[in-house]
Amino acid sequence: MNIFKAMVPDAVYNDVKSIPFDELKAQGKTTLLLDFDNTLGPDRSFEPNEYSFECVKLVQDLGFKCILVSNAKSGRSAGIASALNIPCVTYAQKPKPNGVFRAIEKMQVTNNECVMIGDQVFTDVMAGKLAGVYTIMVEKYQKKEKWYILIKRPFEKIVRLIAKF
Repeated sequence: MNIFKAMVPDAVYNDVKSIPFDELKAQGKTTLLLDFDNTLGPDRSFEPNEYSFECVKLVQDLGFKCILVSNAKSGRSAGIASALNIPCVTYAQKPKPNGVFRAIEKMQVTNNECVMIGDQVFTDVMAGKLAGVYTIMVEKYQKKEKWYILIKRPFEKIVRLIAKF
């Protein structure tokens, strides 16, 4: 795959709740691979908040299976997933597709059934695209981010301007 194409999500929405999940169902999507930090909750949080629980409940009520796919340390991301009562892949190594492949295997589905949802081009989107899954980028949940993520955001802006998303 062309590296630039790997940076362009299949769709972009303001937040998880804005995603038209009925359309995904119609496309045969059954499983959501969810990033946590700044997608389902605040960056670097140790527990899910009300929004996190609402999003997971919303999609589960619609019949989707969910799994957290996180680059975070296993203790933090596993604790969040446990609180949300969903499985988890820790140390996903995004943008490498390894964590996405582990999630697909864990959920016993195909890549065509999956949707990777996250807030970053250079991690979530690329990992999903390189794994051959449908990708959705959501705008970041909050402005506050770690310095190493803030460094990547201007480059994301350039990609977004060029690819028009």
